[in-house]
Amino acid sequence: MAESPFARGFLVALQERATPEQAGRYRRAFRHAEDDEFLGVPMGEVFALAKASVDADLAEIEELLESPVHEMRVGAVSVMDFQARGRRTTADRRRELFELYLRRHDRIDNWDLVDRSAPHVVGGYLLDRPRDVLYELARSESVWERRTAIVATDVFIRRGDLDDTYRIAEILLDDEHDLIHKAVGGWVRAAGAKDGPRLLRFLDEHAAAMPRTALRYAVEHLDPDRRAHYRGLPRGRDRA
Repeated sequence: MAESPFARGFLVALQERATPEQAGRYRRAFRHAEDDEFLGVPMGEVFALAKASVDADLAEIEELLESPVHEMRVGAVSVMDFQARGRRTTADRRRELFELYLRRHDRIDNWDLVDRSAPHVVGGYLLDRPRDVLYELARSESVWERRTAIVATDVFIRRGDLDDTYRIAEILLDDEHDLIHKAVGGWVRAAGAKDGPRLLRFLDEHAAAMPRTALRYAVEHLDPDRRAHYRGLPRGRDRA
């Protein structure tokens, strides 16, 4: 499974921190990861190992991504995130991380892997570049690529740049997957924290057609009367 000294060492370090109880909790929590192996390592310890391995090269990162062990892949995307956020990381390396993410999206195949790395590896790279790729991802057949499309806008939101979040949310409104409903609602809510009136305009236009989960997430921080208003609108489709 792990061939290089780096990957073998990372696996051994994980095994030393694993517990059967935590593995059981992960198997119950990650219901979309039926084929994954879980060692049972607390995520904080996985992140710490990744931070200690921040100098890993691209081949070493990709080898971790190849692993069937979920925590190994969390380690891989965490290294990518730490490198993408590093002040001394070169422009070439940021591009390489971005390209690796897209090329190996087949191994970034659960919500936690996307959420751990898409904001800075993908969104951070696109801050001052065209963002067409996000719209391609939003229309992908892969639920994980669609989730990347909106999760990557997190860094845009932090800078008050909200257009792509709302546009991608509109593309994903008819999505059937619950993890997209949660992402759309959560990221629209975050955009609303930057510009409340714009969130209300979005909800005025789309609330009646939003999946219930997306709407619940989106209105979570509104005052009780506004929450009740949007939740009580006649709905065009009755979706979970």
